[in-house]
Amino acid sequence: MRAAATEIMKETSSDSRRWLAFAVLLVGAFLPPLDFFIVNVALPSIQGDLGTSAAELQLVISGYAAAYAVFLITGGRLGDLFGRRRMFLLGISGFGLTSLLCGLASSPSMLIVGRILQGLSAAAMAPQGLASVHALFPVRERSRALGLYGATVGLAAVIAQALGGALISADVFHLQWRIIFLINLPVVAAVLIGGLPLLPNVRGDSPAPIDWGGVLLCALTLSLLIVPLVEGRERGWPWWACAMLIATPVAALGFWRYEKAFSRRGGVPLVSIDLVRMPGLMSGLAGVLFFYVVSAFFLVFSVYLQSALGLDPLATGLVFLPFGVGFFIGPLTTPLAVRLFGSWVPAIGMLLEVAGCLYLAALVAGAPARMPAQFPLIVAVGLLGFGQGWALPTLVRSVIDRAPVSGSGMIAGITNSALQISAALGVAVIGGVFFSVAGTSPSASSMAKGLIAAMLCIGASLTVAAILSVVASRSGISVAPRPAPN
Repeated sequence: MRAAATEIMKETSSDSRRWLAFAVLLVGAFLPPLDFFIVNVALPSIQGDLGTSAAELQLVISGYAAAYAVFLITGGRLGDLFGRRRMFLLGISGFGLTSLLCGLASSPSMLIVGRILQGLSAAAMAPQGLASVHALFPVRERSRALGLYGATVGLAAVIAQALGGALISADVFHLQWRIIFLINLPVVAAVLIGGLPLLPNVRGDSPAPIDWGGVLLCALTLSLLIVPLVEGRERGWPWWACAMLIATPVAALGFWRYEKAFSRRGGVPLVSIDLVRMPGLMSGLAGVLFFYVVSAFFLVFSVYLQSALGLDPLATGLVFLPFGVGFFIGPLTTPLAVRLFGSWVPAIGMLLEVAGCLYLAALVAGAPARMPAQFPLIVAVGLLGFGQGWALPTLVRSVIDRAPVSGSGMIAGITNSALQISAALGVAVIGGVFFSVAGTSPSASSMAKGLIAAMLCIGASLTVAAILSVVASRSGISVAPRPAPN
């Protein structure tokens, strides 16, 4: 596999084709978070048009999130086995078709099914770009490529709310909420037309068939964890949600034992036991789990802006733009940061986010019922984005660089799945803190207290993630190795 990767780099090193190929793959990184976050501002419009219940509205979001997180590891493994070019093109084709299904939905059930299938397509598409970095780029260029990857994911997550609000407010072609799904179609068409001749066909060096038993047990384990976290609080934590959470470690143990037995029989397991035992990998993954709870910031701050301060969806989305700008600039400056600070970059980035959390909490405490002053608010939100822009690509690299090229798809799938699980945990736990402190009949003051509590929880989690990133950097392979000289 390393020889094949070397040949691919030689093949594309004479011109800009590898960067064009990477740009195509970045679309696969951009669309999944975009479609996860863009739906939030469309929920009232969907409810008015289709007559959806509150539970059905939750499933529009959670169905996508659960399917995406559960099958990301499988998507990465399928890329290893059958080729990342093939899986990327199949995934993005499916994403286009399911976006069309969502955009044409005539009932809540049709929309929910479309969203679940859209999440499955995203799981096939998303890991292929991250896993292809090894094959497309020499070591000295990987930091820049991963910086662009992090900027793309962050930009999608932040502009989604502003873009969704703008599209719905403009009522493009009188499509109302449907435009947020149908706008994916020209993007997918452009990738299919322009991407086919550019993408190299990289795969792992094992032709073994896929471990379907591992796929089912992995899906069961993650479903038992994610579904109650997404649905439990909204439904008042019914008995089945608690039972699923209790069953999660049992299912995880069964999955782990099955994978070990499957490997002993000579099979190639979904999750390689040898790869997972590599130095620093588990510390890096634990850091990812604590790191991406920052996704809860979008939920709690959006609710505060709209419910406590009375902003409309478009104005709310615009408040998040400094985060997007910071998240875009941060990864672009990562190569310089690596040269200056080495393996400390992800920890420094997360501590900048902690500073942003504390500053925003202080601003809200000083003016709970009105918008904070514009410049301080921009600084606080921008600091959160810039810090995450430094931390995300380098933390991801700390995991990916520990895997051989043949297993990079599997590790990319695990890393992306860990990010989604972290987001689900953050929304469930920190969102629960926010709503509990705000109370059942919240006022602007009580919602401000809820936001302050949530920001302190996010800051604490990011501090733990920073410590774990330092532990990972001491485990043989540095989190953000210094780039080789040109």
